[in-house]
Amino acid sequence: MIEKCIAGWHDYIFRKKPGALEELIAEDCVFLSPVVFTPQVGRDITIAYLTAAGGTLGGQGAPGDDTPAENAGKFKYTKEVLAGNHAVLEFETEMNGKYVNGVDIITCNDEGKITEFRVMIRPLQAVNAVHAAMGAMLEKMKG
Repeated sequence: MIEKCIAGWHDYIFRKKPGALEELIAEDCVFLSPVVFTPQVGRDITIAYLTAAGGTLGGQGAPGDDTPAENAGKFKYTKEVLAGNHAVLEFETEMNGKYVNGVDIITCNDEGKITEFRVMIRPLQAVNAVHAAMGAMLEKMKG
């Protein structure tokens, strides 16, 4: 089932397929951020965080804004490990001239919906850059 789930994730990330993200996230999904201490529980908050991440890490820019971020086109997955209902996707990008390396650890249920999405990032400079950019993007999305 994870193969179908990750194919849907790639449709969202790389092909900007409308509605792909909403179709992927389970109602009780848990999002674990590298910069927020407590797990974020629920479909809506998970979608908000993943949308903000796409706008910052992914270089897509703010939702509804046709202007891409300065790092547009730099995000790429470099490794994928899929087993059972779990996936580990290693990624690289650049933010404000800083190298960002991380992993998305994704768990799906038997219907192929994401039930847990965990992001880990390194090095420390990257964590700090992501923290600032994600905070700004989430604020922009509220307004």
